[in-house]
Amino acid sequence: MSGIVFFATENEDRVVEFYREYADAEVWLDQDGCTILSQGAFKFGFCERDRTEDCGIITFYFGDRAAVDAAHERLGDRARGPPTENEQYDIYQCFAEDPDGRTVEFQTFLHPLPGE
Repeated sequence: MSGIVFFATENEDRVVEFYREYADAEVWLDQDGCTILSQGAFKFGFCERDRTEDCGIITFYFGDRAAVDAAHERLGDRARGPPTENEQYDIYQCFAEDPDGRTVEFQTFLHPLPGE
């Protein structure tokens, strides 16, 4: 089983371009007024609506710190700050904001997860 998370947006084109440029996401399916992106196994979509849903955090999980650092470098001045270690959750992370004001996180776990 797999899934897709959808968000309403008033700026479909701008938001899709943000994730293509800064998260290396690819268009998985382009429908009339709704674009589904994929980044690895993660699928998420943005549908043009008369309101924007900006709740929650979209998190991209990477296998190592170097990938988070590379994401931070791509973000440039869009990043809220440099990557940092979060001891509470045992992660290395940085944050940005997409064109809708939605929080976007780029992270890796500092220690192997069960089953990895």
